[in-house]
Amino acid sequence: MTTQTCNICPHKCKLREDQTGICRARKNVKGEIISVNYGHVTSLALDPIEKKPLKRFMPGTNILSIGSFGCNLRCSFCQNHEIAMASEPRVYSKHMEPEELIQLAIETRDRGNIGIAYTYNEPLIGYEYVRDSSILAREKGLKNVAVTNGYFNQEPMKELLPYIDALNIDLKAFTKDFYKRIGGDLDRVKDFIKLASNYSHVEVTTLIIPGENDNEDEIRDLSEFLASISPDIPLHLTRFFPRYKLTGKLPTSVRKIFNLADIARESLNYVYEGNI
Repeated sequence: MTTQTCNICPHKCKLREDQTGICRARKNVKGEIISVNYGHVTSLALDPIEKKPLKRFMPGTNILSIGSFGCNLRCSFCQNHEIAMASEPRVYSKHMEPEELIQLAIETRDRGNIGIAYTYNEPLIGYEYVRDSSILAREKGLKNVAVTNGYFNQEPMKELLPYIDALNIDLKAFTKDFYKRIGGDLDRVKDFIKLASNYSHVEVTTLIIPGENDNEDEIRDLSEFLASISPDIPLHLTRFFPRYKLTGKLPTSVRKIFNLADIARESLNYVYEGNI
């Protein structure tokens, strides 16, 4: 059997033939790593751009949002776990080639659509589909948006990012221990944010979970890091509601969100409270 290494994300899964990686969406097929979720659409909607959330990228417009299945992190608080934690045989999907997606995006221009947002699950594990669709979208004058956890290797992303107009990057927390618990690495995500900022409009979201990542010093450090790249990077501090494996936790208090937002504003020019 031929073992191949997947080089899309830092896990670098070494996969035997017919074995699927941690993300459940990349597989060794006849000695080649392929994206098994290519064109498999689980979610499709025309959303306000602010819902991504992007507050400072073409506000007041809509964007065609598409999702598939799988994710390369294991967040116990996942807001879309039904698809993010799913694998190919266990999730309903409709097949849509990039050309079909682009045509649908064009047809919805009269409803305020500016392009395509790759979102809902972790879109960049389906690297090839996002790449192929983004290239076609750019040719048709459509915008490309990625909503991602940012846990990816830089080399493949350098090939993709020139086609991405805006990103919302989910910075889960600002401690190495937190990232270790969800199967990631804080430094790799920080590096991704720095890289993406060289190519595209970037906004960052942190879901504030009571007792997990709501320490004032942590948010101060997080916002100072973003400000070291640019104080104009928008930060969304979003209120947690019980989901997936954290149904026993209480929602984040509104007061906590506003307090942390004030701390973030010590370093950043644009801070938004979410899910209030």
